[in-house]
Amino acid sequence: MENVTIRAATAADLARLTAIYNYYIINTPITFDLEPFSVEERQGWFYEHGSSGPHRLLVADVEGVVVGYGTSSLFRPKAAYQTSVETSIYLTQETKSQGIGTKLYCALFDILASEDVHRAYAGITLPNEASSAVHKKFGFQSVGIYHAVGRKFDKYWDVEWFEKRL
Repeated sequence: MENVTIRAATAADLARLTAIYNYYIINTPITFDLEPFSVEERQGWFYEHGSSGPHRLLVADVEGVVVGYGTSSLFRPKAAYQTSVETSIYLTQETKSQGIGTKLYCALFDILASEDVHRAYAGITLPNEASSAVHKKFGFQSVGIYHAVGRKFDKYWDVEWFEKRL
């Protein structure tokens, strides 16, 4: 998709970002959240990302409509993990497989190249070939699978963890 603008998220995007994420909560095992969030409940998550530093939130905008987002977020809360981030991409169903996730990650990793970040991690609920493929495209390597680590929709799901050196 050629008319995509990748930009930093603003507070005005929060309702749309929440709606995109809630789709995955309600309809997929991709996230292990079980209940949809209100916009107010997502504010804390939104403000964990900044305009500088390792924790960023970028949106994909098509003609004024946010169709997806990519993040680099806190990997773990302990101080020694501060140079590691967890990355993720969420897209609307209508815009999947159109290269938007690739554009988000290109922009995100360009930004992270000038930050004090040593490793990026991504956890992918299995099966998810599209997510695995985009992460491998960006140089992530599998470091293992947590078997039956989460229960959602009355089923246990595996999560494969990927790592990328930055």
